[in-house]
Amino acid sequence: MNFFKSNQPISLPKHNCVEPHALKLASLKKLVGKRVVLASNSPRRKEILQTFGLTPEVVPSTFEEDLPHTDFEDVHEYPVSTATHKAVEVYQRLLVTDPDDAPDLIIAADTVVLTHQLPGISSMSYEDAPAVRQDILEKPSSKEDNLRMLLDMNGGVCEVVTGVSLVYPVLEAPGYNIKSIDERTLVYFADNSKELLEAYVESEEGIDRAGGFAVQGLGGALVRKVDGDFHNVVGFPAASFLKLLEVLCEEEDDFLAV
Repeated sequence: MNFFKSNQPISLPKHNCVEPHALKLASLKKLVGKRVVLASNSPRRKEILQTFGLTPEVVPSTFEEDLPHTDFEDVHEYPVSTATHKAVEVYQRLLVTDPDDAPDLIIAADTVVLTHQLPGISSMSYEDAPAVRQDILEKPSSKEDNLRMLLDMNGGVCEVVTGVSLVYPVLEAPGYNIKSIDERTLVYFADNSKELLEAYVESEEGIDRAGGFAVQGLGGALVRKVDGDFHNVVGFPAASFLKLLEVLCEEEDDFLAV
């Protein structure tokens, strides 16, 4: 008798982003069998989610990410708005492409690096410093621009902000709901020698990174400490994302039930 044969077909969910090593949380169990999509082709965001046991389908957004910075009185709203546009664009595109296999959850994120004021006196903390207009640091346009950025931040601090937006279907118009958060982390740079900064620029690691550095790579040699979520600086605040899922499961009875 062949015990390996069975007349009962094995039924597996069509979609499943939850890996076996994921924490046994009610919020993550609710994702089993759901079509969960990451609206980004960032390998760093994908890796962070996989670390916590999630492997969503990857569908990069076509949103141009060109919102005028001056439209936002609070610059922290800029990455949240960009993430929201990215999530909605992917949700609507997938819904039109295959209405019978509509996404259950879209995850989108946008990370920016902001200048941060220095305290006026040594006894003043960053939290107590007077608020000033912060500028968004884009990706450096050249090695020379990368070195300029790093020299400006050398011995100082910048703020990394990630906006995360979730889009999921609901019965009420317009047919989907949006929940967003922003995570803020301060990155303190050491008083680095110009030789070290020039060597880092020559590595070209920071040339395609907002702010011109990658804290999880060679750029970690430039940083004295990180105040806040380290994963946020890399590109995705996993802890706050998991907390948001938990809150949605507790407060919305029909979350992921439509």
